[in-house]
Amino acid sequence: MITALVLVFVLAYAAIALEHPLKINKSASALIGAGLLWTIYALGSGQRSMVSAELGESLMGTAQIVFFLIGAMTIVEVVDAHDGFYVITSRIKTTKLSTLMWLVGFVTFFLSAILDNLTTTIVMVSLMKKLLDKQDDRLLFAGIIVIAANAGGAWTPIGDVTTTMLWIGGQITSVSIMKSVFLASMVSLLVPLAITARVLKGQAVVAPPRNAGDMTCQASHFEKNLMFYMGLGILVLVPVFKGITGLPPFLGILFGLGLLWGVGDLIHRGKTDEDKEHLTLVRALTKIDMGSIVFFIGILLAVATLEHTHILSALAQSLDKAVGRLDVIVVIIGLVSAVVDNVPLVAASMGMYNLAQYPTDSFLWEFIAYCAGTGGSILIIGSAAGVAAMGLEKISFGWYLRKISGLALIGYLCGAIVYIQQYSLTH
Repeated sequence: MITALVLVFVLAYAAIALEHPLKINKSASALIGAGLLWTIYALGSGQRSMVSAELGESLMGTAQIVFFLIGAMTIVEVVDAHDGFYVITSRIKTTKLSTLMWLVGFVTFFLSAILDNLTTTIVMVSLMKKLLDKQDDRLLFAGIIVIAANAGGAWTPIGDVTTTMLWIGGQITSVSIMKSVFLASMVSLLVPLAITARVLKGQAVVAPPRNAGDMTCQASHFEKNLMFYMGLGILVLVPVFKGITGLPPFLGILFGLGLLWGVGDLIHRGKTDEDKEHLTLVRALTKIDMGSIVFFIGILLAVATLEHTHILSALAQSLDKAVGRLDVIVVIIGLVSAVVDNVPLVAASMGMYNLAQYPTDSFLWEFIAYCAGTGGSILIIGSAAGVAAMGLEKISFGWYLRKISGLALIGYLCGAIVYIQQYSLTH
């Protein structure tokens, strides 16, 4: 059974990677893979009730992420429908692509630390559509945004789901992780950012024409500002909601979505149906990329079978025996997170090593937070941020592999070296 599961997962992953040559949508490959993996697990284990219960458990975790994604994407679409991003774009006056690249990289890095890497990616990629007309430029910026969002999310307890897992599990504390991983995360961004900015040196920003957007948007100046600041405020306050109530983030984002919906209906209640049609939240729901959401469901459920069948745990234990060096093992875990979801990888690591052996804020946990958070940038499907960017800008796996993966890998390794050196100097 284990051999069959690994084989099916590899084939499904290959189909996702070769989406364009095969001309089969990646969402179909992910769903087929998930269906086959769970079917093989159920039939091979002979314990259908247990497998059904595990599927329900995995579905709960997947649904929370998907609901959060739907809420965040809808909020961004509502802000975009009101031309709210003009609040930011009107203040960006640079005409040089290299300068814009630095600006976008830093904004994404720090915004991701405050929000989370997924939401930040959605916001920043959507913003680039307002700033850049050429598709090649937008694709390159989207790739850097993925790197910056994952790097920014790794050094705070609320910036990345894996860091949050370690924080909730007691493996790290908020102040320590911010002090210890910030420099490494910054380096993992600065290296690819410097290389890309140098390549773009001398190129001018080609902005999209404003008249087309102005013709379709009937929102007033007040409405643009209100929806922008309210939408951004909802996204910022989701971690606060979680911290105060202890409830999962998806409930906070859905609660905020309801408030935004209500306010939108109130401010547009005096308009005709024709004038307010494209400004409503109902219209925004029809514009979100459901294909990417379905892909996300499929890939998470597929990876969940590897977690429940202890394939990932066995892999981690094999690495421990074969490699021996803790720093090398964690670097490898980060590289593997570029291929499969980093959540089960971190979960397997948390189960493999205990707090008695490696106490809170030890080298292992902090380095895992860095490597699992930034390693996902190496491939487009290695992180939620990458998957979101993939759907928003229709980025192909092959393009990302050729243009961005090398930059992300160099930044990842440089940041890892910086963390190891920093730890050796401070301990």
